[in-house]
Amino acid sequence: MSLAQVGKGDMPYQVRSLYRSLLRQSRQFAAYNFREYAKRRTHDSFREHQGVTDDRQIQEFVQKGIKELQMLKRQTVISQFYQLDRLVVEGGKTGKQTGSEGDIARQKDQGWD
Repeated sequence: MSLAQVGKGDMPYQVRSLYRSLLRQSRQFAAYNFREYAKRRTHDSFREHQGVTDDRQIQEFVQKGIKELQMLKRQTVISQFYQLDRLVVEGGKTGKQTGSEGDIARQKDQGWD
């Protein structure tokens, strides 16, 4: 998507498409914290600029958003090379449960069994 492709009547569609693309790409991060940060940053940025009506400013924001999307694509590919254990907030269980029912004590599984 380039600035030349963005027509005046096409602008709301392009902005929504960029928003959806940024959110979709942010879900590709392997690490939970990066995923949540990218989502939050996208929501906050669009919310902050939702009242802008000047076409020139909107085009500048769209161009900036396209650059951010390209950067996100590069970063998500890199992040997938370094996958870690899932966090507890993601529903991942790491290690073995050692406590009685209701306890949260965990023992890291070394894989030597």
